[in-house]
Amino acid sequence: MRMFIPIDKQRDTNYIYQQIYEGVKENILKGKLKANEKLPSKRSLAEELSVSINSVSFGYEQLLAEGYIYTIERKGYFVEDITEFIQQEDLFEDNLPEDLREEPVNRDGWLSLSHMASDVTLFPFKEWMKCQERAIQSYSRELSEIAYSQGPYEVRDTICRMIALTRGVNCKPEQIVIGAGTQLLVGQLMELISKDSIIAVENPGYARFYQLLKKMNFDVHPVSLDDQGIRMAVIEATKANVVFVTPSHQFPTGKIMPISRRIELLNWTAKGDNRYIVEDDYDSEFKYETDNIPSLQSLDRNQRVIYMGTFSKTVLPGLRISYMVLPPDLVREYREYYANFIQYSNSLMLFTLHYFIERGEYARHVKRMNHQYEKRRKLLITELQQRFQAQIQIEDVPAGLHFLAHFDTRKSYQEIEERAVQVKLEIYSMRRFMLKENHHRGNRISLVLGFANLQEEKIAEAAERLFNVFYG
Repeated sequence: MRMFIPIDKQRDTNYIYQQIYEGVKENILKGKLKANEKLPSKRSLAEELSVSINSVSFGYEQLLAEGYIYTIERKGYFVEDITEFIQQEDLFEDNLPEDLREEPVNRDGWLSLSHMASDVTLFPFKEWMKCQERAIQSYSRELSEIAYSQGPYEVRDTICRMIALTRGVNCKPEQIVIGAGTQLLVGQLMELISKDSIIAVENPGYARFYQLLKKMNFDVHPVSLDDQGIRMAVIEATKANVVFVTPSHQFPTGKIMPISRRIELLNWTAKGDNRYIVEDDYDSEFKYETDNIPSLQSLDRNQRVIYMGTFSKTVLPGLRISYMVLPPDLVREYREYYANFIQYSNSLMLFTLHYFIERGEYARHVKRMNHQYEKRRKLLITELQQRFQAQIQIEDVPAGLHFLAHFDTRKSYQEIEERAVQVKLEIYSMRRFMLKENHHRGNRISLVLGFANLQEEKIAEAAERLFNVFYG
């Protein structure tokens, strides 16, 4: 019996057995070789294809391991009786629907005013790699095992001491849960919260959290802001028992919640059972002209604040290391509910971060970036004010990696966003963050402008492109 198996001998000889394997498999799947039909002996097929017996042997052994063929001692190899596919299609046909296809993103010539980006060109990669080498040497046993669900204790202890010093957070390492991003941690947290809970979120606010909570079938209420932050009267009216806030730098407006509103929020938790505040401290490390503002959790006397922090802004966005600090009662529930949970974060990166913080490299990097980002922020604001004059109003809060700007224009949000693509300028408009009410008020457009990933020498050009978006 002869089989058609094309052999390309120009390829590496190590792959000849794979060609034999693929050829026999294709003949079987297409029905050219029937069930229980005997295959040529290894020697005869080798002679037929002018290849080595070893190549045929390796190909047959792979087919045997995968169940395409079987062997009878002293009789040879036979085709296995394989269940046929219900729907036979060309196995090599590209069946991916057109609407699912992706094209590589070409960012050449683009400038970014994104609030999500950070500048990795100034990241101390050499120091990071030294910390990684130290982690490999010191934690080889831990790296060979699956990490504890809350993350390695040493890393949690390091984070615990750091946030106590920089953010005033009161906790023990046992209260910290490390995760691959804040969104994932919020999802884990809400599995511990009663499904009958009513959730209040800031409006405008973080749309990803809002959509996540809605998909988890919680009763979610967007709550508007006043000049001090989220409105307490509206929270009371919603009957909410869980509130999501960004008090140190409200996202996206940039408002800093004053002490009076913080105390009102904390007092609210004491007035009812099972009330919690989720404090998202997403970019609190960056403050300009003033010292860092202590976290809301640092004021909590009833252990009702769940603190969320991340290294996405300060280290690398792609590192995907975030953490939450749970009150003791939720720690117990977390350990029971996630008893079989496997930590998602990369253990090597966690131990590297541990040394990066311990050696003082993290603090030095944050200090350097504060200086750099402050210069960029001031320069961008100056350039925008010079170009737009009275047509722009900037919410100038000296904190974080973005600020809110309002522009006088008769164009719609859609027109502005489409024009920005044309001039290769990445922007995010307020309509992305308005969770409920109409985002378009009169002849005014609001943008959330980030400056972290914008080099100083490109700031003037970015401002010019933005001016052309509105008035070009």
